[in-house]
Amino acid sequence: MEKYLVTLTSEEREQLEAIVSKGSHQSQKVINALILLNCDTSSGRPRRSGEELAAVLHVSARKIDRVKKRFVEEGYEAALVRPPGQRVYDSKIDGELEARLIALSCGAPPEGQAKWSLRLLAQRAVELEYVDSLSHETVRRTLKKTKLKPWRKIGWVIPPQANAEFVAAMEKVLDVYHRPYDAAHPVVCMDETPRQLIRQTREPIAAAPGRPAREDYEYERCGVCNVFMASEPLAGRRLTKVTESRTRVQWSRFVQEIAEAYPDAQRITLVMDNLNTHTAAALYETFPPAQAKALWDRFEFVYTPKHGSWLNMAEIELNVMIRQCLDQRIDNIDTVRREVAAWQARRDQLNARINWQFTTDDARIKLSRLYPTFEA
Repeated sequence: MEKYLVTLTSEEREQLEAIVSKGSHQSQKVINALILLNCDTSSGRPRRSGEELAAVLHVSARKIDRVKKRFVEEGYEAALVRPPGQRVYDSKIDGELEARLIALSCGAPPEGQAKWSLRLLAQRAVELEYVDSLSHETVRRTLKKTKLKPWRKIGWVIPPQANAEFVAAMEKVLDVYHRPYDAAHPVVCMDETPRQLIRQTREPIAAAPGRPAREDYEYERCGVCNVFMASEPLAGRRLTKVTESRTRVQWSRFVQEIAEAYPDAQRITLVMDNLNTHTAAALYETFPPAQAKALWDRFEFVYTPKHGSWLNMAEIELNVMIRQCLDQRIDNIDTVRREVAAWQARRDQLNARINWQFTTDDARIKLSRLYPTFEA
């Protein structure tokens, strides 16, 4: 005779059937529900033996007995969930040791090491006699609470602290973005990005049901090209040009194309990064003096601050273009030109615009650390 008999009510059986047939539940809860359903004596259905059920569910016979025992002695809810462990472990990490590990991981690594690792931190803590012994897994769990990963570094453009030149250029750009739309005085943002020309060394494998597309990690570099981007955010209009290089002459000719794209504009405000190629002198190096002066008079140049290229809305357009169009291997500049032209046509057809929300008032609050302090 069985020592523990499972007898389910109709309501309990409905709940168990719902657990195994729909919704999202932990795997152990689903297995326990299947055990209870197959061991139910009230269903009137022929039941499998413990050995048969264990073989079907890929569990041990002892687990089935434990689930049945919890159901009989502790009830329906206790049988579904795993009981909490009874063993109590002494933690080696107290508040003081945790603070020391955090300070250690945020500091410089020892000589001969580029960065901290979990094992290196554990060894260093023992060497400094913070603790007698310590595993790298204990260090990992400690740092996980504060989301510290000292072995990782992210490249980042760090803005200066309390820099009047930075905030002056930033507020100038933000004031320009605050201007209402005016066809006679359009605001155009300009940026550029170099792109590698890459050839496949092996034929990629196309995607198939249940299998993503595959391409070989080896490739052949075929040179570079440059993509210029001019974007008028309020009008949802953009102009692109793919060149073989990013010289002062190439930039000047792109500026000329921007001017030709706005024949009725009295003056074009051009927001761009403060690079050594983006100067009025480049116009005089490319065109005759009269033509260079006439072209310069068509524009008002507004530069983003150093380490402040995020203020250039053309950078947003470039990132969209790279994700949607150039995130592929292309081995010649003619194909790049066709792809970029097709992307631009579709983007213009959608009348895609940039809704810039950041204002000078926001900057004075959120970026207050960048503003110099002074005594009134």
